[in-house]
Amino acid sequence: MTREAGPRESLDGQAFLLVAGLADLAVSTLGSAVGGVRRLLRRSDAAELATQAEHDLAARGRLVLDQYAAVPPAHLEILARHVSARKSVDDD
Repeated sequence: MTREAGPRESLDGQAFLLVAGLADLAVSTLGSAVGGVRRLLRRSDAAELATQAEHDLAARGRLVLDQYAAVPPAHLEILARHVSARKSVDDD
């Protein structure tokens, strides 16, 4: 039996309901993931899949590091390059 949350329900009660809902979602998601892992382990090409997954994860990690570790060029340096390029075009 479900009950609609009324305007008088306390914040503690709402928080408890949210936590319970998240816990239920986590348990069902975990159950689905375990079932998927079991199906993968039964496959004959599981070793190939694991190797491919390792390569994919390494490539993904490289992309993330390249995206966040690279320092963008300084704004003034970019402007100076544009000015320099315009001067060289105007001189020609």
